[in-house]
Amino acid sequence: MVAKRLTVAQRKEIFRELVEIQDSLQDVRKSRQIIMEKHRITDHQLRKIEDEGIRRQWPPLDQDN
Repeated sequence: MVAKRLTVAQRKEIFRELVEIQDSLQDVRKSRQIIMEKHRITDHQLRKIEDEGIRRQWPPLDQDN
């Protein structure tokens, strides 16, 4: 799969979806697979998005519980 360039807005959306799926499924591997297939991104891209989202406290991480 050829890695495609993603905008910040796209990366934030992917991160938000990943966190929400992980919260509902409680299965990290399955949630990662769902997101990679839906957005046609590589595992490497998703890991970079996860790291960036955590580091920058992207939503939903920045929301008070």
